[in-house]
Amino acid sequence: MRKRQMKQLKTLFLSLILTGVFIGCGQSDDGIVPDPDPEIPANPVTPGFLSLSIETDMAAYNPGDEVTFAMDNSSLPSGARVRYKHLDAVIEEAAVSGATWKWQTPSTDFRGYIAEVYTQTNDTETIYATIGVDVSSDWTKFPRYGFLSKFHQLSDAEIEEVIGSLNRYHINGLQFYDWHNKHHQPLPVIDGAPAASWKDIINRDIYFSTVEKYIARAHSRNMKAMHYNLIYGAWKNAEADGTKKEWYVYTDNTHTNRDFHPLPTPPFLSNIFLLDPSNSEWQQYLASENQKVYEHLNFDGFHMDQLGDRGNRYTYDGNSLNLAQTYQPFIEAMRTANPDKEIVLNAVNQYGQQGIAQSSSDFLYTEVWSPNDSYNDLANIIQVNNAYSNNSKNTVLAAYMNYELADNQGYFNTPAVLMTNAVIFAFGGAHLELGEHMLGKEYFPNSNLAMKSDLQKALPAYYDFMVAYQNLLRDGGSFNVVSVSSMDGKLPLANWPASKGSIATVCRKVDDKQVVHFINFKDSKTSNWRDNQGIQAIPALVKDAQISLTSAGTVKKIWTASPDMIGGASRSLNFDQSGNQVAFTLPELKYWSMVVVEYE
Repeated sequence: MRKRQMKQLKTLFLSLILTGVFIGCGQSDDGIVPDPDPEIPANPVTPGFLSLSIETDMAAYNPGDEVTFAMDNSSLPSGARVRYKHLDAVIEEAAVSGATWKWQTPSTDFRGYIAEVYTQTNDTETIYATIGVDVSSDWTKFPRYGFLSKFHQLSDAEIEEVIGSLNRYHINGLQFYDWHNKHHQPLPVIDGAPAASWKDIINRDIYFSTVEKYIARAHSRNMKAMHYNLIYGAWKNAEADGTKKEWYVYTDNTHTNRDFHPLPTPPFLSNIFLLDPSNSEWQQYLASENQKVYEHLNFDGFHMDQLGDRGNRYTYDGNSLNLAQTYQPFIEAMRTANPDKEIVLNAVNQYGQQGIAQSSSDFLYTEVWSPNDSYNDLANIIQVNNAYSNNSKNTVLAAYMNYELADNQGYFNTPAVLMTNAVIFAFGGAHLELGEHMLGKEYFPNSNLAMKSDLQKALPAYYDFMVAYQNLLRDGGSFNVVSVSSMDGKLPLANWPASKGSIATVCRKVDDKQVVHFINFKDSKTSNWRDNQGIQAIPALVKDAQISLTSAGTVKKIWTASPDMIGGASRSLNFDQSGNQVAFTLPELKYWSMVVVEYE
C-alpha cells in the first residue's frame, strides 16, 4: 500500500478511536483498584472431556431443517445424552443411542447453536463431543469462506474427501481459485458446449467434470460455490477475442503503453493486461462471458479479484484513472447483469474497500499485506470495514500464515495459526485458510506446509466456537469500555491493542450481555501474526484467575466458553457482586477465553 493510503487509513483509525467506534477494554484509566479480598464462591468442577469425533451432514441449515449427527460412539457409555444450546441456554435435550441421530432446528433465522454429548454421574459430568450448528438462510450473513484450487482429473471419492473435510469446519462458501481458462474468456465454449478441459494461466490442465462435480458436492453440503476471476484481466492478443484497445488501462496519457502484470514464460502462458473496470463496454463483455459460465456451471456467484494500487494510470483517452473508484460501478454492473448471484471483491490491503463496502457486495474481503503485520492491524481492518459498511457486512481476511516458511516443505506453526484465529474471530471476522490444504501463499495451489496433529485437533473447535457463538461474535453489538482487573496477579491485563507479555482484553456490548474476551499474549515471541519464522510460542495455561470487573447493573449470570477447553462448551460461573464491582474466577485461559455477563 502506498504511503498516502496508509496515512489516510491511520487517520481513519484515530477518528474511530476518538468517536468510540474502535475500542477495546481493560483496566480503567482512573487507576481505581477493586477490593482485593471479595468473597468469590468456588466454581463448579470443570467437566471432563474426551473429544470424540463428531460431524454434521451440512455446513449450515435453513430454519426448521433437520440435522443429522454422526459420531464415534465406541467409547460412549449407555445413558449418554445430547443437549442443544443457544449461547448458554439449553433449548432441547435428548438421549443418544447409536452412532447417528437427528435434530430439527428451531424456526428462528441466523442463530448459532452448540450440541454437547455428555453423561452425568452424581456430581461428575463428562462431555464426550461438541459441535457447532449454524441455522442461517443466507450464508453471506456469517461467511466462513474456504477455497478449491486443483481441478485435474479427480475421482468422486477424492472430491468427497475434500468437501467432507471442509464440511467439518462448517465452511459455507468456496472460492474456486484459478479454475478458468483466459481471464477475459473464463470458460471455453465450442459450438454451444463447454470444452472438456483447458489450460489455466500457469499451464495446468483444468477439467470441466472436476469443476462441475465439486460444485455439486459443495451444494450437497449446503456450501455455496463462487467462481474466481480478476475484474480487469485479459491475456495477450485478447483483441482477437473481441476486446478493444479503448478498454485498456495505460501507464501513460498517450495510450502508448498498456498496464500489465508481468509473469514469467514459461510456465505462464501470458502476462495479464488490465482493462478499465468502469468502461461500460468492458463490463458488458465480461458479463456476457460470465453468462456463459452460469449457463454451463451452477456457480452461486462471482468472487472478484484485483491487483491493488497500481499508481498513476490512465484511460485510452488520456484521462487519469483512479482504479479504486471504478470498483463500485463495476460491482453494480455485475449485480445488474446477474441479480440472483452473490458478489464479493477482494480489497487488496484495503485498496478500494470504502467503495466496495458501500456497494451491493454481499460481504467484505481483505487480502492482508505489509505493513498490516501485527495482530492489532488485523483487528483494525475488521473494525474499519464495520465502520465502512455501518456494521451491515461481515469480513473475511485472506491472511497467509507462516508465509516465508511456505517457500519450502514443512509444517505450520500451530500457536501462530490459533493466535491469529483467536484475534480474527474475537473481533468478528473469518479467516480464509482452508481448502484442499491450509493456505500459506497467495498462490492457492501451494501446499508446501501441512498441519501438525495438534493443529488438526484444535482447529475444528475454533470453527465450532465461531459458529456456536456467532450471535455474540459477528451479529451486531458495539465495542465498549469496561474496567477489568486481575485480583491475584495471574493475568497481566492490558487494554487492546495487544502487546507481548500481557493478556489483551476486548469488550463488546450485545443486547443485554457484556462480552469480555481474554487473549493471551503473555508468552508471545512475536506480535507479527504471519509469524514468518515460525517462532510464536504456545502460551502457558493459566488456571483459576480471580477477576473483577465494573458492572453496568445487577448481574443475573456470568458464563464462559473457550475453543481451547472442553470443545467450546459453555459453563456458568459463580460470582459475587458488591455495588458495581463483580468478582469471579476464570477457570482457564490458554489462547482465548470469552466471558459473558448477563444483566437483570
